[in-house]
Amino acid sequence: FETGTETLEQAQTAKKRHIASKLALEPGQTVLDIGCGWGGMALYLASVADVKVVGVTLAVEQLKVARERAHAMGLADRVEFRLQDYRDVPEIFDRVVSVGMLEHVGVGHLTEYFLNVRNRLAPDGVALVHSISSKAPPGITGPFLRKYIFPGGYSPSLSEAFAAVERSGLWTLDTEIWRVHYAQTLAAWRERFLAEREQVVAMYDERFARMWEIYLSACENAFAYGSSCVFQVQLGRNRDAVPLSRNYMTTAEAALAEAETSQGLNS
Repeated sequence: FETGTETLEQAQTAKKRHIASKLALEPGQTVLDIGCGWGGMALYLASVADVKVVGVTLAVEQLKVARERAHAMGLADRVEFRLQDYRDVPEIFDRVVSVGMLEHVGVGHLTEYFLNVRNRLAPDGVALVHSISSKAPPGITGPFLRKYIFPGGYSPSLSEAFAAVERSGLWTLDTEIWRVHYAQTLAAWRERFLAEREQVVAMYDERFARMWEIYLSACENAFAYGSSCVFQVQLGRNRDAVPLSRNYMTTAEAALAEAETSQGLNS
């Protein structure tokens, strides 16, 4: 939300563009998307850059939708979506991207996660990991979220995440902290949820709808007034995997915005 006036769709495209700029993509490269979800990031990269993407997920429902989206966009030859554990991926890739996956790993597997990122990267490869985190020291997931919303989930503190990066042997090439952006995202989600609340009650029940409303409101406040934040860390096996200043990101974002226009992604 660069100005705070963006729609949710505009903010989502801007996020993907910003992430893509940090990948320093070049034509013909291969990209691994760890935790590809509904396929949005992978499909964006395949649309705006001359790259091939492999997206892996453990969610059967998301896999089905991602594949359908790839076919509908005419990108099935450039994006492969797999039902596969990221630890079982055998190939080496030029780039690795992972958005909103680290929260699903669990604090006991952070080092394993970053070691796998390292092992999937080519020697001159670049990875970008985007995750919810906190400015507070390590803690636990709140009991409400842990029981009803996000069982097994944990957003690692900065110290936990970066200690795991250090143990992986990867270079931290760049780090950025996003502060209030996710509060605006959650506010938009809550607004849209409330507009469809009666349908949700009909699908499930009032108890479910009430829990979801509390979840969205509580998390919005955690990002607006509490210690929650989001970090993006750019990683590489080599210290000079990307240019030595951030100027290339600005140039890349401008080129990506032009590509979005040609593909009709920001119309």
